[in-house]
Amino acid sequence: MEWDRIEVEATVADYFHMLVMELSGQSYNKTTHRRGLLARLNNRKEAAIEFKHQNISAVLIQLGCPYITGYKPRGNYQQLLREVVDDRIAQDQLLDKAALAASSAPAATPLSVDFSKLLVDAPKLATTAREPSSRYHLPAPHKRDYFEREARNAALGSAGEEFVLNFEHFRLHNLGHKVLADKVEHVANTRGDRLGYDILSFEPSGRERFIEVKTTTFGKEAPFFVSRGEVRFAQEHADEFHLYRLYEFRTSPKMFDLPGSVESHCLMNPVSYICEFS
Repeated sequence: MEWDRIEVEATVADYFHMLVMELSGQSYNKTTHRRGLLARLNNRKEAAIEFKHQNISAVLIQLGCPYITGYKPRGNYQQLLREVVDDRIAQDQLLDKAALAASSAPAATPLSVDFSKLLVDAPKLATTAREPSSRYHLPAPHKRDYFEREARNAALGSAGEEFVLNFEHFRLHNLGHKVLADKVEHVANTRGDRLGYDILSFEPSGRERFIEVKTTTFGKEAPFFVSRGEVRFAQEHADEFHLYRLYEFRTSPKMFDLPGSVESHCLMNPVSYICEFS
């Protein structure tokens, strides 16, 4: 049975309340929220509410907004849901302030992380990719792209690169290659940030590994931005290139690796690139 407007609006409002709390660093209980919604819906099950929450996550990503990390995005949602979410974004000033703060806040490099548990599998589905625009333009409140704003957060980017530098030292030391570990270089600092990669590391064989780091405080499926220069460099050095995607960086950092050319993992728009996974 199709969800009506009252149900959709109630579910979106509840989701946005949880999202603002998450972005603000406040705790909440998803199960309590789902059960609280039941009385306002038409004989829905908790599983149906959770599925709708995942639909909301998918809509938010497409609108350039962060989503609740515990609700993995699911597509194939009803048009009414898209309309309600879009309207809510345009009106919700609290969400805007929380998302802007989360996108622009500085970050420090985590020091006490178990690197042996850092790597996870990459998302299975990739759709499109584009490059951030050279001039950042916000035509309307509901057109803010918080992911692009975060991509411009220099402090976050630097912290992520430093984190990966430490990880590469750990990886090579753990493989028994201390000499190679000592040669790992943060080239974005030592040689400039226009090389097409950020970290020079090595394979156990001694072959170079060129690492581009993309860091987000948001979830695993949050899109990331790459420049045309980075895409071209990855194409020209596909055997040596790795894109490391750090996510949930402020709370519990995790990382997946996209080796080789970027378009082998993402569908690419030839004009401008943003990599998405939902």
